[in-house]
Amino acid sequence: MNLNIQILGSSSKGNCYVLRADEEILILECGIKFKEIQKALKFNFKNIVGCLVSHEHQDHSKSIRDFTRRSIDVYSHKNTFITLGFSSHRAKPVEALKEFNVGGFKILPFDVQHDAIAPLGFLIQHKSFGKLLFVTDTYYIKYKFKDLDYLMIECNHSTEIVKERFENKEIHYSVMKRLFNSHMSLENVKEFLRANDTSKLKEIYLMHLSDGNSDATLFQKEIEKLTGIITNIC
Repeated sequence: MNLNIQILGSSSKGNCYVLRADEEILILECGIKFKEIQKALKFNFKNIVGCLVSHEHQDHSKSIRDFTRRSIDVYSHKNTFITLGFSSHRAKPVEALKEFNVGGFKILPFDVQHDAIAPLGFLIQHKSFGKLLFVTDTYYIKYKFKDLDYLMIECNHSTEIVKERFENKEIHYSVMKRLFNSHMSLENVKEFLRANDTSKLKEIYLMHLSDGNSDATLFQKEIEKLTGIITNIC
């Protein structure tokens, strides 16, 4: 079967993705207003088995409390919950490289490189779609993966676009530095794809594009040219 993913938000304004597999729903990130999530799900939460949160920044974690209030477990690193000052029996701490199950989903968290306390990426498996790698808000991925069916990866900016905007005094040096040290560039996405086995990949989803430092058409074209794989812009 194909991946069934609904994009509710994929930017610095807020991130949230609804992953459907058989009769189960897994929420990836909850960084938008809960009312928007309710509308997208038509106010039906009965099939949600859990919510994964990569790190504490509000554009990824905004609605954590709303999910736990509705008896839905939220999974993230324990230090993410501590940083948010959040405690609940529905807050389920996970650790990098320690696999766990949520309903029919098998999930392996792994550490990524971002300006957050304990950011995570997730390798997600389900019998209905195979293996999905979900990784956002990182400038580099130190691990290699094989037999992936789907890839959802941040492609926040182009190094060339950012440098050009800095030279034109459109952005401050501190902004450029943060982008390079905390978010994935088109160039690093390409390096990741070259370093990993993409022979089984069916589709690629590019996430979290920066409003002023990206070019969706160019990014899609570049990745499809490199891989020959259908590439979607979230």
